[in-house]
Amino acid sequence: MAIWLTKDSKVIVQGMTGSEGMKHTRRMLAAGTTVVGGVNPRKAGTTVDFDGTELPVFASVADAMKETGADVTVIFVPPQFTKGAVVEAIDAEIPLAVVITEGVPVHDTASFWAYNVAKGAKTRIIGPNCPGIASPGASNAGIIPADITGTGRIGLVSKSGTLTYQMMYELRDIGFSTCVGIGGDPIIGTTHIDALAAFEADPETDAIVMIGEIGGDAEERAADFIKANVTKPVVGYIAGFTAPPGKTMGHAGAIISGSAGTAEAKKEALEAVGVKVGKTPTETAKLMREIMSGR
Repeated sequence: MAIWLTKDSKVIVQGMTGSEGMKHTRRMLAAGTTVVGGVNPRKAGTTVDFDGTELPVFASVADAMKETGADVTVIFVPPQFTKGAVVEAIDAEIPLAVVITEGVPVHDTASFWAYNVAKGAKTRIIGPNCPGIASPGASNAGIIPADITGTGRIGLVSKSGTLTYQMMYELRDIGFSTCVGIGGDPIIGTTHIDALAAFEADPETDAIVMIGEIGGDAEERAADFIKANVTKPVVGYIAGFTAPPGKTMGHAGAIISGSAGTAEAKKEALEAVGVKVGKTPTETAKLMREIMSGR
């Protein structure tokens, strides 16, 4: 069992014929992901060989879905073309679109997200500027390394790609149901709350790790959601305790202003609803290890 991405998921790659698309399609195939094709209007009708696996290239997401039954798309197109690629995925009503591209203009993200909502939000968007989603032992859609953790019963949702990898590695012996990197841009599709709700409803997930970072109020809103809706144990980590006010740190969304959006404020909000928050990623993993050892 996993959330959103399972062993039965059929994945296409928008931008598969580009350098990044080819590299990560090869990695996804090596991880056991069922990749069924790519999308590039200029190369439609051709195939690409991935170490003996021939994948067809389609003119559109709709064509790929019709021919292959694809239900997931991973988007590796340059920032200036990302909005168009996501809109195409939304128009095709593919259930899951994973937008890896970084540097997407915030206005473009706002535009395609509003378009998705107006069309009935039939497509779940993860990202942009994210590492993707991985259900260890089942499927891997994005750039998350496939060999750093095992299958287990922890759910992970994280704004930070690097910290996603570290937490997966720290808890590799216990393992994960699904790991979701949601990205740290000011506007993103899937949120902490979306993942928390899905993990709460997943019978194969026993506990949840939530990684946030400075800036905005997503973690405070997640704390409110946890208090009202989540019964499973949650541990957290907030990146950016030493960040100076007013300076953007790493992700475009990671900026604090005055007392709003600080790591300390987020930590306090989470602890107030019973979430144990580690001072470091390793301490956070230790807190989860203690929870799982008692189950």
